[in-house]
Amino acid sequence: MNKTSNVSWVFIKPWSVRCFRFFSESSSLRRFLQHSATTIPACNTFLQSCAQHSDITKGKELHSWMLRNNFLTSPLSITSLINMYSKCNHMSYASSVFEISSHLHNVYTYNAIIAGFIGNNLYREGFDLYFHMRYEGITPDKFTFPCAIKGCPEVLEVQKVHSLLFKFGLELDVFIGSALISCYLKFGAVDSAHDVFDELPERDAVLWNSMINGYVQIGEFELALQMFKRMGEDGIVPNNITATGVLSALAMNESLYNGRVIHAFVIKKGQDSILAVSNALIDMYGKCKCVETAVEIFEMIAEKDIFSWNSIISIHELSGDHHGAVRLFGMMLCAGIDPDLVTITTVLPACAHLAALMHGREIHRYMIAKGLGNNGNVNDFDDMYVNNALVDMYAKCGNMRCAHTVFEKTSVKDLASWNIMIMGYGMHGHGNEALSMFDRMCAEKLKPDEVTFVAVLSACSHAGLLSHGREYLWQMEPTYGVTPTIEHYVCVIDMLGRAGQLVEAYQLLLTMPIQSNAVAWRAFLSTCELQGNSHLAEVAAQHIFKLEPEHCGNYVLMSNVYGAAGRFEEVSEVRLTMLEQNIKKVPGCSWVEVNNNVRVFFTGDRAHPQAALIYKRLDALLAPLCEHGYMPAI
Repeated sequence: MNKTSNVSWVFIKPWSVRCFRFFSESSSLRRFLQHSATTIPACNTFLQSCAQHSDITKGKELHSWMLRNNFLTSPLSITSLINMYSKCNHMSYASSVFEISSHLHNVYTYNAIIAGFIGNNLYREGFDLYFHMRYEGITPDKFTFPCAIKGCPEVLEVQKVHSLLFKFGLELDVFIGSALISCYLKFGAVDSAHDVFDELPERDAVLWNSMINGYVQIGEFELALQMFKRMGEDGIVPNNITATGVLSALAMNESLYNGRVIHAFVIKKGQDSILAVSNALIDMYGKCKCVETAVEIFEMIAEKDIFSWNSIISIHELSGDHHGAVRLFGMMLCAGIDPDLVTITTVLPACAHLAALMHGREIHRYMIAKGLGNNGNVNDFDDMYVNNALVDMYAKCGNMRCAHTVFEKTSVKDLASWNIMIMGYGMHGHGNEALSMFDRMCAEKLKPDEVTFVAVLSACSHAGLLSHGREYLWQMEPTYGVTPTIEHYVCVIDMLGRAGQLVEAYQLLLTMPIQSNAVAWRAFLSTCELQGNSHLAEVAAQHIFKLEPEHCGNYVLMSNVYGAAGRFEEVSEVRLTMLEQNIKKVPGCSWVEVNNNVRVFFTGDRAHPQAALIYKRLDALLAPLCEHGYMPAI
């Protein structure tokens, strides 16, 4: 049997070469099928080529031809077809081929279908097929168990499979051991993972990597670094997979010094040119707040993938450079890289911060076209998460109608979904709608949290709903079980101040059960400025300067209070104090979407090519105002 098999494959080898040449040259498949020497092994080889290039069209055409010519008579052909459909992410076709060929099932066909489901993240289905295989009396081999272990839904099933390995004499297999370690760590069974690791007589880099990456995935970064140290002590040379795991741990620990050490190590080993390592370096430097170094590494990558772009966009967003995140997103599209869910949920908050509604709408259109969100090609969790980001973007851009539409179409809503809508209505002055949304949320049996009440009280503040705001503050703990924090009291102080109830706001500041801080006093000072009460403003300023003497906002607010009261000498004194203490106001920043581009402007910015003309016109507008007593704020 072996000799015959070998002769067949030697005979077909020239056809194997032709198959790949035909594929690479995009020649007609029919030329191959019409050849008189076309055989089952040749078809299987062509199916492998289709799988390698994810060409489902040619794979289906060949499948049809094989059916018509009665070529699906061997387990090998069935296995090749299942593998082709699996690699092309069409598990429904792979499953159909498997089901209609039950008379040809053997360990290889089962391995192919189980690996296909596991490879497409359909773990439950893959694990069920492993049980069906055992039920049919087909003995699993060393290729079955790694996939079956990955599909285990709980640690008890992992233990069952582990015990079965001893029956087949596979308990010391390195690849199976690696799968066991990863799965045990995934379920938090650290001791079991260590037992497997310690019992294996030969521990290569694959096993060490399983331990390191397993710890990283469950958040045990210190243990991951300890394993890396032990790996070096055992004389095992780390490879690029080791480097990516260790860099992930260092990134989460924000350990910049050790990250630089690993960076030097990968350069020495020539691993810095490996894309996965470069991506891990970008992520590490970004989380360690070394954005410039991360950008340098990103720019050195010749062939950037989706992970490279996601990392650098995320770094800019987390560092507060929202304009940079949006700009990089545009560059990513120009480079021909299609965004995924990670990209979208990173860029949407940047659009929200910039109020870049046109950019946000374009991303929404892309989501609709690709079926992302609203029960598209994602699971319920991803659907909820990405739609929450979308609702937040529309709300912060001021388009509550679109925010409401996306919210209502989201099939699974969590507490964050409701909080975003309540906050959105509140910040735009739609207090009644915000409170109505809160009532709906409570009717859905969702328990509000601290964020919910910040949104509710803020809505009451912006809409002037004084009695409602007081009632919600006093009912938070007895009715909803949420203890008021300083953030909630700040919202109420702001609400009272906006309504002109400065004395009541001041009394609340003095009597609230929580120690007041600079934020609370600054909120009170801001309302004093709004109401033009310089006396209470001075009282608030005395408290603030004791708590935060170097915060520029304190001086700006007092300067504006004095300016509004016509006390220009005090204005000069405040500004002189800022100069003497070297306290500088953070420059104001504005942005606007022009021709689908976000333009950013800072106070005193002269980068615009027509800056001289702009300031000349501005001075012409300000001069008459100043003649009538207008005093520009700081």
